[in-house]
Amino acid sequence: MALLIEDYALVGDGRSAALIGRDGSVDWLCWPRFDASACFAALLGTRADHGHWRIAPSGDATSTRRYRDNTLVLETTHETAEGAVRVIDYMPVEDGTHLVRLVEGLRGRVAMRMDLVVRFDYGSAIPWVSRSENDDLRAIAGPNKLVLRTRAPLKGVGQTTVSEFTVEAGQSVAFVLSYGLSHEEDPAPIEPRKMLASATTWWRSWCQRCHGGTPWDAVLTRSLLTLKALIYRPTGGIVAAPTTSLPEEIGGVRNWDYRFCWLRDSTFTLLALMDAGYIDEARAWRDWLTRAVAGSPEQAHILYGIAGERLLPEIELDWLPGYEGSRPVRVGNAAAQQFQLDVYGELFDALFQAHQRGMLADESGVRVGRALLDHLERVWREPDEGIWEVRGGRKHFVHSKVMAWVAFDRAIRFYEDQVSRRGQAADEPKAGDGEAVQRWRGVRDLIHREVCEKGFDPELNSFVQYYGAKDLDASLLLIAHMGFLPQDDPRVVGTVEAIGRDLMHEGFILRYDTHGQTTDGLPAGEGAFLPCSFWYADNLIGLGRRDEARALIERLLGLCNDVGLLAEEYDPVRKRQVGNFPQAFSHVALVNTLLNFSRTIGPAKERGGDSDPSGHPGVQPVMPPQAAQGPAS
Repeated sequence: MALLIEDYALVGDGRSAALIGRDGSVDWLCWPRFDASACFAALLGTRADHGHWRIAPSGDATSTRRYRDNTLVLETTHETAEGAVRVIDYMPVEDGTHLVRLVEGLRGRVAMRMDLVVRFDYGSAIPWVSRSENDDLRAIAGPNKLVLRTRAPLKGVGQTTVSEFTVEAGQSVAFVLSYGLSHEEDPAPIEPRKMLASATTWWRSWCQRCHGGTPWDAVLTRSLLTLKALIYRPTGGIVAAPTTSLPEEIGGVRNWDYRFCWLRDSTFTLLALMDAGYIDEARAWRDWLTRAVAGSPEQAHILYGIAGERLLPEIELDWLPGYEGSRPVRVGNAAAQQFQLDVYGELFDALFQAHQRGMLADESGVRVGRALLDHLERVWREPDEGIWEVRGGRKHFVHSKVMAWVAFDRAIRFYEDQVSRRGQAADEPKAGDGEAVQRWRGVRDLIHREVCEKGFDPELNSFVQYYGAKDLDASLLLIAHMGFLPQDDPRVVGTVEAIGRDLMHEGFILRYDTHGQTTDGLPAGEGAFLPCSFWYADNLIGLGRRDEARALIERLLGLCNDVGLLAEEYDPVRKRQVGNFPQAFSHVALVNTLLNFSRTIGPAKERGGDSDPSGHPGVQPVMPPQAAQGPAS
C-alpha cells in the first residue's frame, strides 16, 4: 500500500516529476511528460502489481531526508545497526529524460536492496525485459522503453528486477533510469556525478533570483522551487499537480486528474512569480495563456493541457484500486467542457497585471481579447458551474459574476492606460475604441449593481454562494482582492466574519459546507482546501488583524511536510494531507500570503488596484512603459 501523502517528496526536470517515499520507493512517475501514462503507479495501487522502484537497506533502518539547500536534489539518510548510507535522488534539468539514484556509504557497511517493477500505462502493461549488448537492462512495452544502467548486480525474481549489494563508508553505487521511445536508439548514457553537480548549480543559480524579505524566506523559496518544478519548460504551462486521483476525502469519490493547467490560477500565479523576482517564468506563463485561449471565444475553457490541448476526455481506470481504496481513479478531466464565467476575469486580470509590468502582447492577442469581451457581453447573465467546477447543475454563482465584472474592469483600465501612454507617444487611438469602452463601462456597472443586490444577504450580513442562497463560499474572500469592493466595506467585513464563523473547521477554512445539502452533485465530505485559509489570512492582513493573520499563517506552514510540500487539502480530523500533491495552487497561495504579510503593497492590494505594483522589491517593468503594448483585452 502507498504511504501517507505527506510521506512523499518531489524531484523533477521541468518535463515530468517523480514522487519518492520516505522508505526510498518511487511510487509515481509519468514519462516523458507530466500528463503521460505512469510507469510507476503504486501510489494508486500496489507496488507488486502497478510499478515502483525502491532502493533502501535490506534490514531495519531509521530514515531522515532533506533537500540540498536551494535545490530539488533529495537526500535520504538511512541509519542501521551496521552503518549509514545516503541515497541522492534527482532528475537532470538539461539533459534528456533520466531519474538518477546515487547510494553513498557514510559509516560502517550497509546491506542494500533494489527492487524495480516497471508497469507501463498506469500499471496495466507488463514490459518485456532484456539485456543490451552493453549489459544495460531494457524494459519495453508498446511505444515505451526504460533503460537501467548500473554496475550493481541485477537478477530477475518473478517479474521484479532485484539488486542486492553492500555499501561501505566512502563507496558509492549509481543507478540511472532513462526513458526513450521503443523504436529509437537507447537514450545516451550520462555521467551521474557530473550531472549531479550541474543540477545542484542550476537550481541554486535559479534561487539566487528570489526576492524574499519575509520572516519565512526558507519556506517561500521551497514553494517557489516547487512551482518551478511544475512548469512544463517547453511551453511555460504550469500543472496544478503532478498526480491524479489522490482523494480529497480518504475512501471518497472526489478524485480528479490535476496534471493540467487551470486558467483560474493565472493571476495569483503571475503575481507570485513576478513579485518574487521571476519575470521570465511569468512571461512564459502569460504567453502560454494567450496561446491556449486563441480561437473561438465560445470555446474558451477553464483548463487546458500543458501544451494548450483542449481534448482532455475523462476516463476511469478500473484496474487501479485507488489510493487507500479511493475510487474511481480518473485520467483526463471533464471540467474542461464546463461553462465557467470566472475564466474570463482570470484571463483579463492576469494579462492586465502582466501589462502593468510592461510585458509585450501582439496585435492578434488584442483582437482575441476583444472577441472574448464581445462574447462575455452576451453570456455573463447565464448561470455556470462556478469556481469549484460543481457537477450538480449551473447556478448564478456570486464569485463568477464578480469575475465577469473583473474582465470588463481590467479591459477598461487597460484602455485608459493605453490612452495615457498614447498621449506620451503621440499615437492616435483606434477608431471605435471609445465606443467599445463606454459599452464596457455600462456592462461593468450593471454587473456590480446586480451582484450587490442579488448576491448580498442583509440577514446574514454577507455575500452568499449564489443568488438567493443562504450558503457561504470561501471564494467570496476574493471580493476585495479583485477590487470589486474596498477591504473595509461593511459588506466585505461582514462576509469575512461570516466565513470565519461558519466555514472555519478545526482552525481551517472550508470551500463551502459539503456536509449538508450540497450543490456540487457529489457525496458530502472533503478536507479543507488550503488556498481558502490563505485567502482568509490575506483578509485579516487587509483588515489590520495582523496577529490573527500571523497565527493562521504559522498554523498553515505547520502543515508542510518535512521537506516543505503541501497537498491540495488538509483533513483536520485525521490530521493528514489529502488531495493531489504537491499542489501548485497551495504553494502559490502560500507565496502570496507571505508577501502580503511582509510588504506594504503585496499581491492582494496589487490585484485590487490599490497601488502601482512596481513600488516594492521584486516587481519591476521588463521594458520602458512607453514602449509597452497591451495584453489581450
